[in-house]
Amino acid sequence: MTNTVPFQLIASEAARRLGVSIKTLRLYEQHGLVAPGRTAAGYRLYGPADMARAGEVAALRALGLSLAQVAEVLAGAGASLDAALRAHEAVLDREILERVRKLDKLRDMLSGLARGTIPTDSDLAAVLHGRRWPGAAFALPWPWAGEWFALDDIRPLNYLIGSLGSGKTRLAQCIADHLPQARFLGLDRLDAANMAASMARLQADPALRARVEQAAAWLAGEGAEASDALTVLLAAMEADGTGALVVDMVEQDLAQATQEALAAYLRQRAALLSRPLFLMTRSSSILELAAVGPDEAIILCPANHSPPTRVAPYPRAPGYEAVATCLATPEVRARVARRPAAA
Repeated sequence: MTNTVPFQLIASEAARRLGVSIKTLRLYEQHGLVAPGRTAAGYRLYGPADMARAGEVAALRALGLSLAQVAEVLAGAGASLDAALRAHEAVLDREILERVRKLDKLRDMLSGLARGTIPTDSDLAAVLHGRRWPGAAFALPWPWAGEWFALDDIRPLNYLIGSLGSGKTRLAQCIADHLPQARFLGLDRLDAANMAASMARLQADPALRARVEQAAAWLAGEGAEASDALTVLLAAMEADGTGALVVDMVEQDLAQATQEALAAYLRQRAALLSRPLFLMTRSSSILELAAVGPDEAIILCPANHSPPTRVAPYPRAPGYEAVATCLATPEVRARVARRPAAA
């Protein structure tokens, strides 16, 4: 009789089967959610029990739970899971309403065609893409030469990226100027006066304060470090309204762990965002190319000042290598953002 040895997978194969990245698997391990075995050489091995556990973690994460909340659910506490399931129910309800709206629009177009009316481009876009927010078009300022730039098919998360001097800040300001009810959140948000004003708004608005505290708790469970910079950012993101929020260098004054937690938070709740976010960044933790999904878009400002362009998030796509070159690790971003004090 021969003994059957359970299959064991190396990390790359385990990640592939689970549909997550190797980085994500290691994050699960760092938080004590999985504990794969090791070879004599130290390589991780995932057996059947490890794969089942990791799959459960991945499913809970897909519902929007933070790593700390996942740990609570796995330990038998159901409060976080109840809230997550209710939030997912709201997402599904919204998707059903959106599909009904598209179906009604499509039927109107078919009726119009029967009468000889050709649908417009915007009508077709509404059916094909279900655009949730109005776009904008404008002439590009210097350093461009007045080329016309159209911003269509706006996603919940939009990243603005470019090398130094590429004009991305001017593009961000133009987007804020031309999108309805948009707001530009500049680097001066960290000045003492603006920070004090943000804190005063939180104190005056209990509902906003509650939303910010809830978001901060989720981020803390993900490993984020509390800071005034994070609070100000969350206050702007959680404020009432549907106008776009355009943020200059979203990673400014946020620690690496906080950047990673913020990126996970935004991706988890992208479908629930009431306003589109335009995040200017050069951080590989904020914009993790391998994790970009259908609710996200990348807009590149080329170094040669040709017009900004939408870039698909996969290798060999036009502009992909330029985007990858612009991104830096959080340690590098922190070093560049803070010049050493003069001796």
